[in-house]
Amino acid sequence: MKSIRIGCASAFWGDTSTAAEQLVSHGKLDYLVFDYLAEVTMSILAVQRMKDPAQGYARDFVEVMTPLLTQVKAQGIKVISNAGGMNVGACRDALVAAATSVGIELRIAVVEGDDLTARQGEFREAGITEMETGSAFPGMLVSMNAYLGAPAIAEALRQGADVVITGRGVDSAVTLGPMMYEFGWTATDYDKLSQGSLAGHIIECGAQCTGGNFTDWQTVSNGYENMGFPFVDVREDGSFLVGKPEGTGGAVTLGTVGEQMLYEIGDPRAYLLPDVRCDFTTARLSQVGKDSVLIEGATGYAPPDTYKVSGTTPRGNRITSTFLMGGREAPAKAQRVADALIKKCEALFASKGWGPFTETSVELLGAESMYGANAREGALATREVIVKIAAKHKEKAALVLFSKELAQAATGMAPGLTGYFGGRPSVQPVVQLWSCKVPKRDVTITVDFEGVRTPIVVEEGLPFDASQLAPQAAGEVWAATADAVKVPLIRLAVARSGDKGDHGNIGVMARKPEYVKYLRATLTEANVSKYFAHTLAANSTVSRWDLPASNSMNFLLKHALGGGGIASLRTDPQGKCFAQMLLDYDIAVPAELAASLPTINEPVSG
Repeated sequence: MKSIRIGCASAFWGDTSTAAEQLVSHGKLDYLVFDYLAEVTMSILAVQRMKDPAQGYARDFVEVMTPLLTQVKAQGIKVISNAGGMNVGACRDALVAAATSVGIELRIAVVEGDDLTARQGEFREAGITEMETGSAFPGMLVSMNAYLGAPAIAEALRQGADVVITGRGVDSAVTLGPMMYEFGWTATDYDKLSQGSLAGHIIECGAQCTGGNFTDWQTVSNGYENMGFPFVDVREDGSFLVGKPEGTGGAVTLGTVGEQMLYEIGDPRAYLLPDVRCDFTTARLSQVGKDSVLIEGATGYAPPDTYKVSGTTPRGNRITSTFLMGGREAPAKAQRVADALIKKCEALFASKGWGPFTETSVELLGAESMYGANAREGALATREVIVKIAAKHKEKAALVLFSKELAQAATGMAPGLTGYFGGRPSVQPVVQLWSCKVPKRDVTITVDFEGVRTPIVVEEGLPFDASQLAPQAAGEVWAATADAVKVPLIRLAVARSGDKGDHGNIGVMARKPEYVKYLRATLTEANVSKYFAHTLAANSTVSRWDLPASNSMNFLLKHALGGGGIASLRTDPQGKCFAQMLLDYDIAVPAELAASLPTINEPVSG
């Protein structure tokens, strides 16, 4: 059966430059893909382009590729990247110049059509609203981009491109595109498209599937300083193997890959992409060798008839200050100082007619403030904390005044205050995510290859209604007995968390299939909601879904991130620590099982 190998060298703008060299030199690749874009990244690139028409793309891509071009060309590796950001043409031109400087000829195609920023007035007049809240279209968006799929990439490869540069698309599209081209998958090969999208999802975050960000971090041997980066060997039927180059650090196991499968997917029955509605509840993982995991069985259905579109809109200003408070009763002193600074500044604001802060956040780092009421007894007894005060205000001048008043606290408030990290903080603009749905028929996609533009026809799909999804079958739940004892979740499962805009996502995978019934009994939606109550906005909900084929479950905590991303004032605006917090949650199990658990965490088994 025909197969291809695809390696991923970037998970975000600013990722390590070592991944691409490792994969090109030792990965034996057919394709090398790069993922650079996030919603906030798009707004940054949009501002760059406004200041300089030659900017607006991820310059890291050209810098990383330039010294590798000779090897890439000699090995016949095709390269696909969304580094085009808000200016795919400029990214192409920069790469052409780099190739010319080292004597390499590259055939480069660009995918256009995702950037809808210039059309925002049209969509505003059409009555487009926010996709979840129904709020009205903002007065101005800094960026507005549709998440495109893989067909345009497949077409660019069909035309003979060595490199394909795109703007915004779903992260997995850079990986699915080569599969559609190489295997001739059609727009209705839904199961294969789902499997291919899952392969892209597994590797899109780089080393997160090869032992990075892993619950059992102690087991990652020969580790972080020589981290292996991932590739997938994808077969024509859609099944694929996850691996990494030999001799590199990290680990490819059921646990490392399983955590990534659950990462930021929301409802696993309906992971919505422009090319397919994926159902990952049926995906099966098997350890087939050292650092080799086989994934098969994901199913797919017709995609939605809309594109998700993410925009970013200005929402005032923000400031963040951090300093050290040391000595006896450090947390109490820190809280009093923070409260006093806020109260004093708001009195000054009132005298100038500015009004109060629109939002403030005080966190005592080191006193387990992120745990809320779940903090350990004695956490407040620490004798050193980092005080983080963040605030928003419509008036930039108000926050400048706040930054000046911080200094007085060192001599006019509680003792032990020192270490203003980074000096006087600067005021930053707040850019908030605003998402909507736009009918596919209203978005025109083209491939620009060597001066010829080819329009791309995509499957329009079907309207999606989550209420029409079949309810999940009731899984086995253990009824606690009188002799039940409690053990922390980490003894029974691994977990990883992240964000879906303003929503937190936590994936949990049982270490053994027989543990699932204990997890289901205790990790109910009500219990998880109570545990994270201090993070949830009013009227928030917590949902749980089971993934029976992988002994997993996934939670979505709506409006748990204080606005999410750069709009949030929290230290953890993307919920990265949510799983670490949940791993301390007590799970009731039979006393006999508790007594038989090994003294160290056992690896995940199928």
